[in-house]
Amino acid sequence: MTATAVPVRTHADPLVVAVDCSTTSAKAIVWDASGARVSSGQAPLPLSIPHPGYGEQDPRDWWSATAIAIRAAVSGIDPDRIVALSVTHQRESFACLDEHGEPVRPAMLWLDVRAGAQVDEFGTERVHALTGKPANPTPAWYKILWLAEHEPGALAATSRIVDVHGFLVQRMTGRWATSLASADPLGLVDLAAGDYSDELLDAAGIRRSQLSELLLPGEPVGPLSDVAAAELGLPAGTIVITGAGDGQSAGLGAGITRPGRAYLNLGTGLISGSVSESYAPSTAYRALSGAVPGTFDYELFIGAGTYMVSWFVDTFLEPSGVGGSTPDGVEQYWEQQASRIAPGSDGLVVVPYWNGALTPYWDNRARGVMVGLTGAHGRAHVYRAILEGIAFELRLCVEHAERALDVPITEFVAMGGGARSPLWCQLLADVLQRPVVLAAEDEATCLGAAMLAAAGAGIHASIEQASAAMSGLGRRFEPDPGAAAVYDPLYAGYRAVYPALAPVFPQLGGADA
Repeated sequence: MTATAVPVRTHADPLVVAVDCSTTSAKAIVWDASGARVSSGQAPLPLSIPHPGYGEQDPRDWWSATAIAIRAAVSGIDPDRIVALSVTHQRESFACLDEHGEPVRPAMLWLDVRAGAQVDEFGTERVHALTGKPANPTPAWYKILWLAEHEPGALAATSRIVDVHGFLVQRMTGRWATSLASADPLGLVDLAAGDYSDELLDAAGIRRSQLSELLLPGEPVGPLSDVAAAELGLPAGTIVITGAGDGQSAGLGAGITRPGRAYLNLGTGLISGSVSESYAPSTAYRALSGAVPGTFDYELFIGAGTYMVSWFVDTFLEPSGVGGSTPDGVEQYWEQQASRIAPGSDGLVVVPYWNGALTPYWDNRARGVMVGLTGAHGRAHVYRAILEGIAFELRLCVEHAERALDVPITEFVAMGGGARSPLWCQLLADVLQRPVVLAAEDEATCLGAAMLAAAGAGIHASIEQASAAMSGLGRRFEPDPGAAAVYDPLYAGYRAVYPALAPVFPQLGGADA
């Protein structure tokens, strides 16, 4: 991995632009050296689901949405202050391009699960040891194997296979390059070696020449081309700095650069990650190349975060009336009702496998369970039990993961939509028996990319120093010993539910049974 030395323009009060090209939108935010937001812009991204289990996008939309977002963000800003640009993005998603850089077929996204048969056939312990990723349909490697079987013509016409970061960077600079922390989630990288795995490439029929050059996060790729600068509304010569995938970037933006602390993204699904300075694959987590070169991110996944709350509200609670006419108003009302229920929800336990079990079981046949219902339970009990069940599942994941971590996790830094719930943050602290502290910046993912841009441009001396200077913490939730004493016996019961029912789930039918 080599980087081109690029002179960086200097300014007494420099700014950087960070782009977050996610599944549903592209967002651009301008940041100063202290991590303060200056301005922002956003543009939606169309999502296509042509069949159940599929997820596709036109990769050209990644660029057009990014351009719209950047132009909106930098409008009215002195262009001479902007010195660098970096990208974070949806991970695992990839595009197949022809020799002219045009799509051969729609990009396949991380949420596309059509490659289940390939996971069953090729998802070996050897692949897990190489990539750090337990066998599941998310990594691109399995989808490329699916293409080889079902669309061989498209794969034969493919000159380049690129992640979102690599696609955007090439449009910006003309260079086929990406970050190790962006390419690694594709499942093509030997994580211990920090390079593409020839063994995995050969198995999928991929040539190295079809892939982007690997650079470390925070390295200069090159200056914006004149054409790209004009389209983005940025000065020609603005330096493009390598970024990282959205999960690793979120951890960096939350100030997580060393072992012992974990970020906790309470989004549609729940993702928690911690940093390790050594590599040890485990089914208890998904290992990734870290945003700080030389480190690894160990991530825990629960497929039910705010999704579970929204599902319950939409399915069982009034969409209007009490609490107001908006979904937020309804949820605030029922959160108030749930806060009046004692810890433990009067013995009601929810196992939140509405979307299957991820870490540590990796069982897509698992189903959601409610245990302990009585006639005394009402909707507020269920609402609270959902929040508690997700907290129990996170505690289960953490206990499994800590067997391989360098040091135990001492606190969690929370972000995402669920972090706006004081009830949920407090019961997470009570169940985990560790402090939960809010990230000062709710756009931590985009901020992480800004930190890489600032370090790569020399605004800060290192990525770690950029993270320390540009991040901060907000409200802190300490564990309540009294609540913890209530939760411990309930958690023991919670842990027994999945092993008892695992043989039953395949008998329940459904698409994945």
